[in-house]
Amino acid sequence: MKKPKASTKATSKVEDSEAIWVLYLYVAGQSPKSLTAFANLKKICEEHLAGKYRIEIIDLLETPQLASGDQILAIPTLVRKLPEPVKKIIGDLSNTERALVGLNLRPVS
Repeated sequence: MKKPKASTKATSKVEDSEAIWVLYLYVAGQSPKSLTAFANLKKICEEHLAGKYRIEIIDLLETPQLASGDQILAIPTLVRKLPEPVKKIIGDLSNTERALVGLNLRPVS
C-alpha cells in the first residue's frame, strides 16, 4: 500500500482534505449491525469525503484470521488506515457526530 506524498501545506487538527482515506470495516456477515454500520459509513464518506475514500469490508465470518492484524475485539469496527495515525471506532456509526470526531473529520468542540 503506497503512502500519500508528504504535503508542504499547513494542516489543521482536521485531516488534510486532499488525502485519500483508506477505511477498513470489520463485520460479521450480513447482520443488522453490520449492514447499519456500512450504510452509516457510506453516508458519512459521501457527505464529508466525496471521491476521496476507499472502503474495504472485511467479513470475519469468512476470514477470522484478519482480526488479529488490527487487534479487532468487537464488531462492527471501523479502522482508518490512512491518513495516519490509525484510528478505530467500534459500533454501527449511528452517532454521526461521534463518528466524525473519531475520524478527525470534525474537531472536538
